[in-house]
Amino acid sequence: MHVLLFDDPAIRPHLLPFTFTRPVAALRCGILTLAEKWQHRLGVEQVGYLTESYLQAKYPAGDTQGPALVINGAICPDDLLVQQVQALVPGEALFDEEMLVAAHLADATQVAELIQEGFQKTRDVLEPVTAIQAVWHLFLRNGAEIRRDFDLLTKGRQSEPIGDAHTIVYAPENIFIEPGVKIRAAILNAENGPIYLGRNSQVHEGAIISGPLALCEGSHINAGAKMRGDNTVGPYSKVGGEVGNSILLGYSNKGHDGYLGNSVIGEWCNLGADTNTSNLKNNYAPVKIWSHSAGRFVNTGQQFCGLMMGDHSKCGINTMFNTGTVVGVGANIFGAGFPRTFIPSFSWGGAAGFETFKLPKVAEVAERVMARRQLQYDAVEQGIMQHVYEQTVRDRVWEKAAPTAPVTGQEL
Repeated sequence: MHVLLFDDPAIRPHLLPFTFTRPVAALRCGILTLAEKWQHRLGVEQVGYLTESYLQAKYPAGDTQGPALVINGAICPDDLLVQQVQALVPGEALFDEEMLVAAHLADATQVAELIQEGFQKTRDVLEPVTAIQAVWHLFLRNGAEIRRDFDLLTKGRQSEPIGDAHTIVYAPENIFIEPGVKIRAAILNAENGPIYLGRNSQVHEGAIISGPLALCEGSHINAGAKMRGDNTVGPYSKVGGEVGNSILLGYSNKGHDGYLGNSVIGEWCNLGADTNTSNLKNNYAPVKIWSHSAGRFVNTGQQFCGLMMGDHSKCGINTMFNTGTVVGVGANIFGAGFPRTFIPSFSWGGAAGFETFKLPKVAEVAERVMARRQLQYDAVEQGIMQHVYEQTVRDRVWEKAAPTAPVTGQEL
């Protein structure tokens, strides 16, 4: 049976800027993406995505003929929920209050009509589900999802040995090492949560790691790094300095000293040396961040909230990000001082003001960066970026302003 993960229209806008460039289910929380969680638990080789049309070339729906399980892509599964989803009969849907969780369709080609018109047979979930419904939910739930994914991926398997006499280990039973991992003179403390080291990843000399931690395939924790817990370093990424309760979705680098806390960094991002993020206001008040869906700053209700940075964005050395800063897609930030707390997609500048980072220039950088990973900035990627560029034009308010009036300032 086909498994199709859909973008809930009531949720997707609240996960921008990350869902500008991916379906909701392609977000990473824990070790795995939400799609990979369902794929593993349902035992299917692949899943399809029901998402925005401009994303379908990269994230296809696949075969939508015949019966299918249609599942809300924002939901993190557990054993009980998977059992309920698998027990659905054709024409039956599963709800958590007003939120559609999953449905068993006899004909997946009618999914749009059924979601709009409703289902004749419905069930309620036995327990409230875990749903990623706001950007800060990603880091808030990361530690718990690392634990869930760790149990899922390591059950019945044997870890590779540490293989380094100079590495200090606490609670080795909570550490799992995939083939190809290299560790040198590090401290691994898994007393407070599991540590998962993905295939061909590396932990360099003097790194201090506290669990929960997920170091995904091909990633590096650089020499002397301090990983404080609840961290995910997505595939083919590098981290250094001090990192706490943060996620790098993949192919991104924070290679040097500086603090990253309670933050989510998209793919193909780079944080310059000594970049620092504030995750706590001086007055300890709840953090407000920019909401693309509301078009204003909204209260997260969280005392700790750092940086939300969309795909293909970069910042120069010594960049200082204020508490609760949101950076869109394809931005380039540099210069002294604190830049504003909402930096629109395709911005070029910093605290002194911004201009538009034109799409051809963005493409030049993306081509160089992706080539380093032997990947192409192909027509599919270009099409996605073109769409996001056009979709976010209203956010770049300086394009409508006089050239002598650059946008500056911060949200208080």
